[in-house]
Amino acid sequence: MKFKGLITSLLAVMLMASFMATPVVASAQTATQLKHRQKTKNDWRNLAYAGAGLGIYGALKHDNTLTFLGTAGAIYSATRYEQDRKSHSRMRRNRAAVFSRGYFYRNGKKYVRKTSYKNGRKYYYFKRA
Repeated sequence: MKFKGLITSLLAVMLMASFMATPVVASAQTATQLKHRQKTKNDWRNLAYAGAGLGIYGALKHDNTLTFLGTAGAIYSATRYEQDRKSHSRMRRNRAAVFSRGYFYRNGKKYVRKTSYKNGRKYYYFKRA
């Protein structure tokens, strides 16, 4: 019986540690940060699945602690996943709005949108005119 309580406590600690260990993603838009943002979003989705599985396992074994922890973890992770998914889309919309412009002024200087091709892919950047 003590072994079952130890496993339950260990699972609870691991679940809470995974929530605290997930870093907050900055809003900068470099390629590596976008990949990290996508990975974080996927991690929240996977944690939601794991929490739901733990909740179902607890319900099947009639263990209220596992059921509660799994369900709470699944709800929290699903909420964070949805927040990350929506912010990711908003970031892409804002980036598209910036690069859809042909030019802009900053500090009295004009910057013009240019196009470059690397490895068959099209990239935009702004160069001071």
